[in-house]
Amino acid sequence: MPGEIWFLRHGEAEPHGTVPDAERRLTEKGERQSRMAGEAFVRLGIDFELVLTSPRVRALETARLAAEVLGSEPVVHEALSVGFGRDDALELLYGAGADGRILVVGHEPDFSQTIHDLTGAEVDLKKGGIAAVRTDGTTADLRVLLRPREVELIAG
Repeated sequence: MPGEIWFLRHGEAEPHGTVPDAERRLTEKGERQSRMAGEAFVRLGIDFELVLTSPRVRALETARLAAEVLGSEPVVHEALSVGFGRDDALELLYGAGADGRILVVGHEPDFSQTIHDLTGAEVDLKKGGIAAVRTDGTTADLRVLLRPREVELIAG
């Protein structure tokens, strides 16, 4: 089951407490971060067999904006809403087939913990940040960790 799972944390969203958490929308900055993520993937020549997203509004908006640039449509995956972990990531990779590459769009602290559980790496995934983990089924390596500013530079 060799493959890659790419993590995109949702862009900047409305402050906590302004609306129910699941309904928080992206700010203008968050929308820009999301489009830049899609542009960065294009510039890097990265395409995905599947784009999955949390159903929370800020993640769904991030996924739609990034996937639009990639010419794909995100699919809601409930497990990405809360509690997404190592076993969930591996299950998705098994479903993606040999050398599959998938993109998941979601939240902290789930993503940093999942990356740690897969690779042992301690990461701080910022809003609009990207990480990629490659696995051969027995071991996993952190291949990419990009802060939003680096994503923007790649996107041009």
